[in-house]
Amino acid sequence: MSHSETYETPHLRTALTGPLQLLEKQMLSKQEEIEEWFQAQWLLSPAPAYGSVDLRNAGFKVAPIDMNLFPAGFNNLQMNPEFVKLSIEAAKLVIDRLQPKAKKILLVPENHTRNLFYWESVSALLHVLTHAGYDARVGTLSPDVDAPFALSLMSGGTVNVSPAKRVNNKIEIQDFIPDLILLNNDLSDGIPAVLQGLEQPVTPPAELGWSQRLKSGHFQYYEKVSEEFANLIQIDPWFIAPLFKHCGEIDFMRREGEECLASHVDSLLTELQKKYAEYHIPQEPYIVIKADAGTYGMGVMMVRSAEEVLSLNRKQRTHMSKSKGGQPVTSVIVQEGVYTFETWGAEDAVAEPVVYLWGEKVVGGFYRVHKGRDIDENLNAPGMQFEPLIFAKTCQRPSYPPVLGECQNRFYAYGVIARLSMLAAAREILESGVTK
Repeated sequence: MSHSETYETPHLRTALTGPLQLLEKQMLSKQEEIEEWFQAQWLLSPAPAYGSVDLRNAGFKVAPIDMNLFPAGFNNLQMNPEFVKLSIEAAKLVIDRLQPKAKKILLVPENHTRNLFYWESVSALLHVLTHAGYDARVGTLSPDVDAPFALSLMSGGTVNVSPAKRVNNKIEIQDFIPDLILLNNDLSDGIPAVLQGLEQPVTPPAELGWSQRLKSGHFQYYEKVSEEFANLIQIDPWFIAPLFKHCGEIDFMRREGEECLASHVDSLLTELQKKYAEYHIPQEPYIVIKADAGTYGMGVMMVRSAEEVLSLNRKQRTHMSKSKGGQPVTSVIVQEGVYTFETWGAEDAVAEPVVYLWGEKVVGGFYRVHKGRDIDENLNAPGMQFEPLIFAKTCQRPSYPPVLGECQNRFYAYGVIARLSMLAAAREILESGVTK
């Protein structure tokens, strides 16, 4: 049996104790068709190296709200040793596909050196790569680093970091010349010259950084993927996809483009109100406005009417005007707000799952938890914490056909939605013409 045939998607004990929702039951009942469909899709559109997907589970709906091709947070997977094992296994599979003869890998991190939480993630990535059998080093593009240094971690370890330099058409650090460059920098400031025209493969491609890629572009691909998948398992695609609109050419400080934004909010709310009425959903629909490029939960706000957009105060406009690294926000995605009805712990803190993939393989995830936020708010904010997803000891894989009550396997549904988002990214890459 081959390596890929023995790979198993992780399954966990749900944090929700109620019965499985209809959507999750439908996925479990169609498990065989779903897996065959995915297998065919990956042959047509191979998955990028890795990614993470932020999900929201509203019970009636499970949908991605963000997809990151340069994910941090790998250290949070270490809360469950099984996730580390699966990551090593899947990383080997995807790197063998991307660069079969690769032995040396250069990990290129974000340029900031002060965020020790991020460096814990880098350390966890190195652990995965080295245990997968690669000689992996860290080479930074930061102009502030001109000599190797060892960064002490809060966990007690260290990460050795060296300045990456360009020699002809290759990047190297000291006497280390990598066969593959694994990019963990979302390049919000643009693609530096040092990464352009290299002989070495760079994965994911630098062209997929936030200086060129837009969330709205990704969700256009996801919309098409979700429609195909919904047809396969006979559901309304709205149950797995957030409605959205794109609004470019906006300047919050100069109040330019506000009318367009308010119009999109009004139009989307009208669509949502029809959906909520159709399915007898008692909650009030809401809209999330966020920077169309960038990460770290910056440039995000929630509204419930077009009037809120037109009456933003200076503090709100300032908050929305800048993204990661101080980049100006000139384009936003107007996205359906998806409630999260998941909670964690004795305090019932609001939680949302974040799912990680290497290639097309789901390797695990965790809950992003925020005690100070509500079910309709952005949890990717200061004060958040991370909690493990817990494996089901007695039910590693749901029976087929499923036995009701045997395994309330919420993570299967999460893994399906995360893979749909990864497939959308794969199609995005394929049609853009860049190589992985």
